[in-house]
Amino acid sequence: MKLIQILKVAAIPVLTVFSLLSASNQALADYLNSQGSGGNYRYELWSTDDNNHYYLKVWSSEASSNSDAYHTSSSFTSTREALIYFDCNYAKRSLPECPR
Repeated sequence: MKLIQILKVAAIPVLTVFSLLSASNQALADYLNSQGSGGNYRYELWSTDDNNHYYLKVWSSEASSNSDAYHTSSSFTSTREALIYFDCNYAKRSLPECPR
């Protein structure tokens, strides 16, 4: 009988810990780092929760702010790399980093 009571008392803290751990994993999200525009496009620069990967969401400058992204880029390793990509491919800026 004592074993059952001990298991019941121990189950509550164990279940609490598991629920907290699973809730913290579900709370991870991507973060908006910056936004801007260039040429006929505007962008949002997002990072993953660990700040190891970045991606761009790009819209036509005439698109509604509630519309789906015109294009979501692949992953970049830095904000600089992502913004150079936007400048070269959407804003059509002539930068030394742009492929010719």
